[in-house]
Amino acid sequence: MHRRHFLASCGCLAGLAGCLGSDPPVAGENTANGGGSTGKTGDESVARAGAFDLPIPEDELRRGAPKDAIPAITSPSFSTDWTGFDEVAVELEDSFEVVGVELDGIARAYPLAVLNWHEIVNDTFDGRPVVVTYCPLCGSAVVADRVVAGNTVYFGVSGLLWMSDLVMYDDRTNSLWSQVLATAIRGERTGDRLSLLPATLSTWGEWKDSHPDTEVLVPPPVSGTIRGRQTRRYEVNPYTSYQQSSSIGIGFNDDVDERLHPKTSVIGISVDGVARAYPLDTVSNESVVNDRVGDLPVVVAASADGSLVAYVRRVDGEDIEFERDESRLVGGGSNWDLLTGRALDGAHEGVTLARANDRSQMFWFAWADFNPETEIYGE
Repeated sequence: MHRRHFLASCGCLAGLAGCLGSDPPVAGENTANGGGSTGKTGDESVARAGAFDLPIPEDELRRGAPKDAIPAITSPSFSTDWTGFDEVAVELEDSFEVVGVELDGIARAYPLAVLNWHEIVNDTFDGRPVVVTYCPLCGSAVVADRVVAGNTVYFGVSGLLWMSDLVMYDDRTNSLWSQVLATAIRGERTGDRLSLLPATLSTWGEWKDSHPDTEVLVPPPVSGTIRGRQTRRYEVNPYTSYQQSSSIGIGFNDDVDERLHPKTSVIGISVDGVARAYPLDTVSNESVVNDRVGDLPVVVAASADGSLVAYVRRVDGEDIEFERDESRLVGGGSNWDLLTGRALDGAHEGVTLARANDRSQMFWFAWADFNPETEIYGE
């Protein structure tokens, strides 16, 4: 066993949660469960999600902020950059981290400078309802279709945490959803799972180089939130000290897998009952990793800015062995764009590699919490 009992220092982190959730509770909110229906409890388990019985016991939820105090974006606006908006006092720099999504021929970037303060964007891609989420405590981006039981829903921030991860609620049933699992963990929809979509954590500079026609989310008040014209100090990252420390969440993680520093950035692949984490430093040192998880051949690489990507390295039934040529992958007679997995020339020109991961890179502690039997590449 590599886990130890851990209780984070609550002082600065509780204050951190407070700085994001400083607004008063919403009238009528049930602060015990975030306003959502509680579903079944005790031994009346209705489903499983990974290693977890559902519904999650209510006493495993922790409140970090009042419901909707972190206001989800419900009316996003996009542009080529942030210039020309009088309401936006921040310059969008190439070094800014973004969640990149490419879907139905549309590429969009969602800066963490915005997501740190709002965590959820309810968006639409050419008529397709999509939710883009980011949990600053876990460093995890999860993107999914926001259709539940055939109905389009909006997601909001419940203010609750489970395993230090963002807990969302849907506007139709107030069921509670784990962000990392993309699964309802309490309430009427318990056990329902969202259909995941590819997402990349990158820098704005790298993303727009690989996606020259990309749009970028413009911060509120240009974009609208669930609470109307809200705005925050988007030039400030309230999680800087947290990201650089060994503290976890706001003090409620009982066990920590200490094989890696808890804030190590990893990309995880889970298939055929095998889960494996690829640490950023290890991948960067090897330049490119050709591996196999279960029976799935995968290639893992990292960009110069620290963006981790993982693809299935099988094309037309052939397993390709990849090498690295600066910012590109090379294999099968083609050069491939590292950030998109798209063949730029040669025998496979125009082909895009399938993603091997269904969630972005995240902090090690979060991957290990949700994948307790995980292996670590290189160990």
